[in-house]
Amino acid sequence: MRRLSMHPLLLSSLRYSALALACTAGHGLAQTTPDLLQQYCTGCHNFEDWAGSLNMEELNFDDVEHNAETWELIIRKLNAGMMPPKSEKQPQPAAITGFIAELEGRLDSSVQPLAAAPGLHRLNRSEYRNAIRDLFDLDVNVAAMLPSDDATEGFDNVAAGLAISPALIQGYTNAAMKISRAAVGDMTATESAATYRVPGNLRQDRHIEGMPLGTRGGLRVEHNFPLNAEYSFSVRGGGGFGRDPNIEIDITLDGQRLQVEDIRSFRLPVTAGVHTLTAALRDKRRPAGVNDIYWKYELGGAINSVEINGPFNASGPGKTASRERVFSCLPQTNDDERQCAERIMTDVATKAFRTPVGEQDIAPLMEFYDNARNGSDFETGVQQALSRVLVDPRFLFRFEEEPADLQPGEEYTISDIELASRLSFFLWSSIPDNELLAAAEKGTLHEPAVLKAQVRRMLADPKTQAMVENFAGQWLFLRQLAGVTPEAPGFDDNLRQAFLQETQMLVGSIIAEDRPVTELLDTGYTFVNERLARHYGIPDVRGSFFRRIELPEDSPRRGLFGQGSILTVTSTASRTSPVIRGSWILENLLDAPVPAPPPGVETNLDGDGTVKLTTSVRERLEAHRTDPVCSSCHSVIDPVGFSLENFDMVGAWRTKDGDSDVDPRGVLADGTPVASPNDLRKALSGHSDLFVRTLTQKLMIYALGRPVEYHDMPTVRSIMRNAASDDNRFSALVEGIVQSPQFTRRVKGGGTNEQQQTTAQR
Repeated sequence: MRRLSMHPLLLSSLRYSALALACTAGHGLAQTTPDLLQQYCTGCHNFEDWAGSLNMEELNFDDVEHNAETWELIIRKLNAGMMPPKSEKQPQPAAITGFIAELEGRLDSSVQPLAAAPGLHRLNRSEYRNAIRDLFDLDVNVAAMLPSDDATEGFDNVAAGLAISPALIQGYTNAAMKISRAAVGDMTATESAATYRVPGNLRQDRHIEGMPLGTRGGLRVEHNFPLNAEYSFSVRGGGGFGRDPNIEIDITLDGQRLQVEDIRSFRLPVTAGVHTLTAALRDKRRPAGVNDIYWKYELGGAINSVEINGPFNASGPGKTASRERVFSCLPQTNDDERQCAERIMTDVATKAFRTPVGEQDIAPLMEFYDNARNGSDFETGVQQALSRVLVDPRFLFRFEEEPADLQPGEEYTISDIELASRLSFFLWSSIPDNELLAAAEKGTLHEPAVLKAQVRRMLADPKTQAMVENFAGQWLFLRQLAGVTPEAPGFDDNLRQAFLQETQMLVGSIIAEDRPVTELLDTGYTFVNERLARHYGIPDVRGSFFRRIELPEDSPRRGLFGQGSILTVTSTASRTSPVIRGSWILENLLDAPVPAPPPGVETNLDGDGTVKLTTSVRERLEAHRTDPVCSSCHSVIDPVGFSLENFDMVGAWRTKDGDSDVDPRGVLADGTPVASPNDLRKALSGHSDLFVRTLTQKLMIYALGRPVEYHDMPTVRSIMRNAASDDNRFSALVEGIVQSPQFTRRVKGGGTNEQQQTTAQR
């Protein structure tokens, strides 16, 4: 490899890419390392060129555990096929494979896992919402109550990113008052309005899934009515809706069509609790000769919003699911009130604090009850005590008690109660249920058979939808879908929602059916409705409801990167981006992140003045890659992205990019030629172990609430080996994680980095 003649910016871009060591098949590490270093590595990775970074001349190959972090970096780059650079002499693939196997074996036998705690770990917004749901059977709008959470390592449940601010503390206080009143049914509630809006670019010319048959467009909402009272409803629309009194509107409450004099604005009594309201337009055929667009948005009209206002003339708190959940007893006399209140607060606090509570835990809550009861009534006292629970640090934070008889930096096994909490927040993003807490209180949860049975039970529960929305939603960038605005003809909110539902249903099926996770690379089925099927060019699908369809072997829609959600969030607003798509696959599916562009390198393909915008994206990238500084990384990224160029910016199939034919050809880093999504799918399926490794690491970050470090990698490989014997099923990965030392143990805080490092190497 050339040394000082290399461009300095190229060296900078490769700074954290470890050059591949290689050994001939059947030879040991110690026997072959010196020659291989001289031949492949030290020409660049030496003291002169890489001092302070990756100087391989200083590595001790007979004591790899003391350079474990560096060696894990080297393994990562070798596995991804990103080193040596393709312009340099290459070792034989079998030699690289043998070297990786030997190095991993040495690391796995010498580096012990460090069960580091994530730090001060508060509930994020999703966990807070789910905990309120499971405590009170209430679905609250946490986005309107609490500030958003920052993501770290790609997830918003990593403790290091969950900051605490005055705005957050104030939000918790306000939310506690609102939620406790809603749970009990506050008779002092005053009139308030809630407005539900239809997304601006939602097409309302067809039936929407979940709406009454015979309707088109509209919206469906679940609204919590606080009291038995009267409420006013206002339905607003656009186009012909506002001008033509003959437009027929269909409104239902809990599936029953409402018969009122003026369907646009009316008032009626509603019982307390959550009720489902739909507002849609009666579906009529477009009159002959009327332009389709004019019909949909002018004559045909569209519903824009529904406003619900109240309560008026309240008659009582009603019989709601939340009241039944809260009031485990009701006092018969005044003398019974405090005893009943203590029972209620014991039940609620046990669930909220995720641990059995005693008299000393209930005392502060009962002070709030007593103060409120003295000036009002029993239910007001309970409501105030509930608000105290919701601002208690034991509810808002995931505390774990540290043994007093251990020194800082020493490792210990967490209690079964703490294990139950870790498990429920991992799989459900919420608090433990009664069965899980009962197993923990018995002291049997840590037993492998019991823990496995609880994992299987919890994965079968509908609450694992939280893993789809929170884990997959962040890992696969699905949350970003709501914020993209592609400049693609025909793109609308209906398609956006269909993209999201397809991928969520696919991931959900892998979890619910306990399928091999490798199927995400090559799934023989997907989920579509008529709108999505039409976008994909799939025939014979009718109706708004989603159904599972089988995909032929040559379908470009097999696997995650054939789905509109992924293809849209990895494009720009105005064009496809092979760079974004290639980087996304390398980083999120293969754990092969590429370096950021060196400072000063021009990356604007839409207006840098050097390439005509009438050319294809590929032609612009080819010009961009003439710079050797750019070529070093783009030669790895671009072929992956080029293979998906037959998908436009919103995932529709195409053969032209502007006036140019789409050219999807490329050669992957390992030398595999690709020229289509199917080629890429087959190539990645051949390296499915990299995908399993990446998914395991992502799941561990999400489960532990902290980054995965080099000392965690032996555990990652152990989980992979065990999962491989079970066909890489989703449950096998989860069971491996929850039985790992990282999940069941932790290091006592207060120790220095040196103490914790010593623990890791012990």
